[in-house]
Amino acid sequence: MTVLLFGITRDIVGTGALEMPADKVRDMLTVGDLRSYMEDSYPALRNLSSLMVAVNNSYAEDDIKLDNFDEIALIPPVSGG
Repeated sequence: MTVLLFGITRDIVGTGALEMPADKVRDMLTVGDLRSYMEDSYPALRNLSSLMVAVNNSYAEDDIKLDNFDEIALIPPVSGG
């Protein structure tokens, strides 16, 4: 399972794409599980004002189930003017 990272999430994790370890993927059943894993692995993600997760190009709530072949992206907060 690959997680795409953009903006500040890319800076925090240190890469634009993160391949999830196979043993962790088996434990990740939902977006919420993925979010918890990422925040535990990269605590600075908890400091963001918002962090959305997209699954297959659609924003996903924490209860959405994940599949190994889903395209996942962490969407950081954005500002505009």
